Amino acid sequence: MKFNPFKLERYMAEYEFTAPHLLCCSDCESLTLDSLLSMADEKTLNLWKNLTLGYTESQGHPFLREEISKLYKNISADNIIVTAPQEAILLFMLSMLSKDNHIISTFPSYQSLYEIGKSTGCKTSFWKPDYNNGWFFDVEKLKKLIKPDTKLIIINFPHNPTGAIINRKQFDEILKIADYHGIYVFSDEMYRFLEYDPNFELPSAADIYKNAVSLCGMSKSLSLPGLRIGWLTTQNKKIMNKLKKYRDYTTICSSAPSEILSIIGLKNRKKIVSENLKIIKSNLKLLDMFFKRHNTLFSWNKPQAGPVAFVELKSGQNVEDFCIQTVKNHGVMLLPASTFDFKGNFFRIGFGRKNMPSALKKFEKSLRDIN
Repeated sequence: MKFNPFKLERYMAEYEFTAPHLLCCSDCESLTLDSLLSMADEKTLNLWKNLTLGYTESQGHPFLREEISKLYKNISADNIIVTAPQEAILLFMLSMLSKDNHIISTFPSYQSLYEIGKSTGCKTSFWKPDYNNGWFFDVEKLKKLIKPDTKLIIINFPHNPTGAIINRKQFDEILKIADYHGIYVFSDEMYRFLEYDPNFELPSAADIYKNAVSLCGMSKSLSLPGLRIGWLTTQNKKIMNKLKKYRDYTTICSSAPSEILSIIGLKNRKKIVSENLKIIKSNLKLLDMFFKRHNTLFSWNKPQAGPVAFVELKSGQNVEDFCIQTVKNHGVMLLPASTFDFKGNFFRIGFGRKNMPSALKKFEKSLRDIN
């Protein structure tokens, strides 16, 4: 098996830690260790103070899995395996897919969601949204992609990089289609709880479909990407057993400090998410005004959830050249569509951090170089 280069991660590796103004990041404002520990209750703080730096349980700390289970209705601690988020994708795809399976994935998308399947020899189809209809994902188009050998549908809502969502009727229809055809569903829910309108919050796929596996974690909605803690949930015991066996060949277990810190974060989930939504909504107002001022240069489909959006460059300049020029000449980092294998003159913009306004100001100053 040979993986193609991960375009987004290679691009981030080149510029993320040298560019002074990051206007592309997909995470929210990261918490400091002190601020996180200040939220801890007495019981969890004692776990932290008395922590021994040994191996942890392969499936995840029991207290952590118990706290995670509170995010779901039909998922118990036994239905959860704790891993790094990227590792979770790898574990599922390698344990479930084989050569000549057919997979369908939302697209554009985080590359590993479809690339690992392609690398194992899977035939791949992409479920693409309609940009002119507000990045609308049409379930009727998804139905037409299903083949007799379709084994897996991969979905990601709230969607990265467009910020699109689907409604409950669409969501239920996807799971109904999968059930009818005997297809597994892998649901990337890393941006769950960051819907701007709580009425559009979807349940977890693993909660309501027995052959669904849901991915979530601490990196996005919960502002703790440095912990490298994520998890997979499923009601399907056979899938969970496969995941456990494959985990023995990767990291075996998670970081002990990260697990305890994740417990604190989860116990304070509502507070953390609320603060992130405040930052996101405040930054969105600035972006609305920015793109209104520059509507001849950019086309702006306002997102419905999460801290990212996909913006069209209308100047005629190649978007990759535009992004490289912007980061090299002005220190402002954007993500071109090519990092998502997407053909189109789009770039990802991120607005989940407190310093987004200053990065946006720098970006606006850079536009004087655009002819």
